[in-house]
Amino acid sequence: MHKDELLELHEQMVIIKEHFQAREEVPDGLFDPYDELSVDPSHVHKSKSEHKHAVFVLGNALASAMSTDEFSSAGRVGKRMEELAEDAESKI
Repeated sequence: MHKDELLELHEQMVIIKEHFQAREEVPDGLFDPYDELSVDPSHVHKSKSEHKHAVFVLGNALASAMSTDEFSSAGRVGKRMEELAEDAESKI
């Protein structure tokens, strides 16, 4: 995936995050790990690896927001996103 495509994906995921944050049933602090990264889609000066890591961390949080338990489809996606985030972080 090219960096511009990754930035577009990152931007779309942030829009979804904002939708979930507006819902009452989403636990407080769910998106804190993503927010603490300080990597925003508008930060085009950040590396592709940093954006990739942010997308996986955000994907994990989004999957957690959608899952009922770790064995649901969203829960399995969340677990995989967590693994991918760890791998991406090691490459930063």
